[in-house]
Amino acid sequence: MRTIRTTTTTVPALAAVRNLGILAHVDAGKTTVTERILFATGTVHKRGEVHDGTTVTDFDAQERDRGITIFAAAVSCSWSGHRVNLIDTPGHVDFADEVERSLRVLDGAVAVFDAVAGVEPQSESVWRTADRYGVPRIAFVNKLDRAGADLDSAVASLRDRLGTVPLVVQLPIGREEAFTGVVDLVRMRALLWSGDDGTYTTAEVPADLREEAVRRRRELAETVAGLHPAALEEFCATSELSAPTLTGALRDLTLSGEGVVVLCGSAYRNRGVEPLLDAVVAYLPSPLDVPPVRGTYGGEERERAADPAEPFTALVFKVAATATGRLTYLRVYAGTVRKGDQVRDAGTGRTERVARILRVQADRHEEREEAVAGDIVAVVGPKAARAGTTLCAPAAPLLLEPPVVAEPVVSVAVEARRSTDTGRLTTALARLAEEDPSLSVRSDPETGQTVLSGLGELHLEVAVEKLRSGGVEVAVGRPQVSYRETVVRGLAGFVHRHVKQDGGAGQFAHVVLDVEPLGGPGFEFRSAVTGGRVPQEYARAVEAGCRDALVEGPLGGYPVTGVRVVLTDGATHAKDSSELAFRAAGRFGLREALRRCALELLEPVAEVTVTVPDDAVGGVLGDLAARRGRVSGSTARAGTAVITASVPLAELFGYASRLRGRTSGRGTFTTRPAPPAPVPASVAATILTG
Repeated sequence: MRTIRTTTTTVPALAAVRNLGILAHVDAGKTTVTERILFATGTVHKRGEVHDGTTVTDFDAQERDRGITIFAAAVSCSWSGHRVNLIDTPGHVDFADEVERSLRVLDGAVAVFDAVAGVEPQSESVWRTADRYGVPRIAFVNKLDRAGADLDSAVASLRDRLGTVPLVVQLPIGREEAFTGVVDLVRMRALLWSGDDGTYTTAEVPADLREEAVRRRRELAETVAGLHPAALEEFCATSELSAPTLTGALRDLTLSGEGVVVLCGSAYRNRGVEPLLDAVVAYLPSPLDVPPVRGTYGGEERERAADPAEPFTALVFKVAATATGRLTYLRVYAGTVRKGDQVRDAGTGRTERVARILRVQADRHEEREEAVAGDIVAVVGPKAARAGTTLCAPAAPLLLEPPVVAEPVVSVAVEARRSTDTGRLTTALARLAEEDPSLSVRSDPETGQTVLSGLGELHLEVAVEKLRSGGVEVAVGRPQVSYRETVVRGLAGFVHRHVKQDGGAGQFAHVVLDVEPLGGPGFEFRSAVTGGRVPQEYARAVEAGCRDALVEGPLGGYPVTGVRVVLTDGATHAKDSSELAFRAAGRFGLREALRRCALELLEPVAEVTVTVPDDAVGGVLGDLAARRGRVSGSTARAGTAVITASVPLAELFGYASRLRGRTSGRGTFTTRPAPPAPVPASVAATILTG
């Protein structure tokens, strides 16, 4: 890592800041788009290539070896007087948590789609995540120079699979290898590239495309007018929309999420990148265009506007250990923080000092004196902050909602090969879990083994390789999936009395519990006690005890999910009742109640999309059936078949090798999480007795 010290910094007005992420399915060209943006903006002077391992954002050794993005990387650049803070996110499902944490702090996003494949499973997943956080997006249909590329098919998949309204503002000039430019439908002009250096010229719309361009411009205007009142007024008066009106309406529809502007190009050949940057500036929001951030403190909800004069408020979205120290990446939502300032961890109340502030350029950093609202920076100094931590001004605390952390679904046992490395392994595992909240480390109480859990095989492979590259030799067991237990038939009116007397003050708690299926994952607790028979603080203790009981279920010791517990009655003792006693009653009472309920085992399931040659379809379908897969669809695409199936995650270990063997190396597959499903009785019996 190199640090560049700068003596002066220029902070653009908030209206000229764009905080955006690049989102896509793996291999859609996301990192290449990022590299071309850095090249076009003059941030780098040589184009990096994924296949050469020379990209700026994929700087980790594993990323370069594997040719995929694993860790979200932040970079900054300037375009047309605007500061663009950009995060290149992973496209592989195993690293979806990096995408989740990035989207939590971004104002907008560019979603990249393959012009041949259209919407793919992981691109759909990250799109839904962006929907959940209300992040406005524009779409870039990439790889138009590939054989089989079709903008209209890709746009149709956006409409059908994502349920969005595509607002296509460009028309390709030339197909596949002959792709040389686009027609800008907003200004009705042609943008032509003669080489691959990114330089383009403007010209009249080619005569052979004039009629098609006029028709598509009309369709675009009609669609926009149907969604935007001001545009409708002009359209009714003139039967068309001027370029300024159309641009303003497209921006409004992007910010509201009612439509998605669609551009196209070939990032690898440097065609379409500069118009994409223009669209980022024109359509995506600045920090001033998004609502003030909302948080809570002391039971009250408050909000902070994106204003440098407001009290400092920031959310940590990433922590990384580097050779020069611990970096805490944060998005500043309000206020100003300067080097040397004291900040407060709103969750723990701990006060920390900001020793350095860095503008992030992937693995290079520029030192700054301050960071203001709208900035995405890394700071050195906070020692206890984690992803999801809120840092704020000590005198004006505010707790922001942290990003959702995905539950691990695959586990492996790890141990140091040398007994002298046991301590180092413990420290290294703790650091891994600190940097990546979707990794968890626990000790198996039965075997004494250390168990590392994550979101998939690749996720764990990367984590283990990181341990080894840090000098810790580890032995790794076979992957195991994380099963869950759930209630199928509940139990009403279960009575439990916790009475303990061993000298001095005793313990007394009496609870009556109803246990019900929740109808979905999670846990819900409610107190229906009336008349003050169980005080509210004791009811909260019962809830805490119930959560303790859900850690290990009665079937096989797996966590319990999908259960609702209602505290219907209870009793206290004037001297011997306490929160500790009621927590114990909740724990032991629910544990006993679950033994009397009907439970079943749940297993993680993946939706698998397999692309294979036509002549291999039969063998692949048979193999999926043998893996307890349920095929949900199959479509033909240019000599290949795309098969979609739901397959238990436990049956997918080693599937990549089997698929390569059955298809002579021509088959590929991708996965994304699906809702967990009950384990068949015969399989469950083997698991529980195994």
